[in-house]
Amino acid sequence: MESAKPCIALIAHDLKKDDMADFARQRQTALSKFRIVATGTTGGRVQEAAPGLDVTRLKSGPLGGDQQIGAMIATGEVSMLVFFIDPLSALPHDVDVKALTRLATVYDIPMALNRATAEHLIDFQ
Repeated sequence: MESAKPCIALIAHDLKKDDMADFARQRQTALSKFRIVATGTTGGRVQEAAPGLDVTRLKSGPLGGDQQIGAMIATGEVSMLVFFIDPLSALPHDVDVKALTRLATVYDIPMALNRATAEHLIDFQ
């Protein structure tokens, strides 16, 4: 049975996971209006920070979680992407990151790559 709530994807690079957890804790009320999918570790951190949220954990990003979310964007299941990237660290799976942000652009869904944008998108919904 499909949820009536829109689906949002949450992803955070390693050095941004604390920021994502804090974002989820502070914006729990706004995020509760969404069904959330998240890559593995990020999803766990969000669940710990905001246990009342409806979070489905997928695989870790480098192990296929980014592709799982990309497929969900392509099928129209995910309607917003919040991806806290760390622009100052080398990313061994940078190709996966580019593919995911490309899909979000191709399918024209709202995408936040930092907290300030994410807060505006969440507040706007």
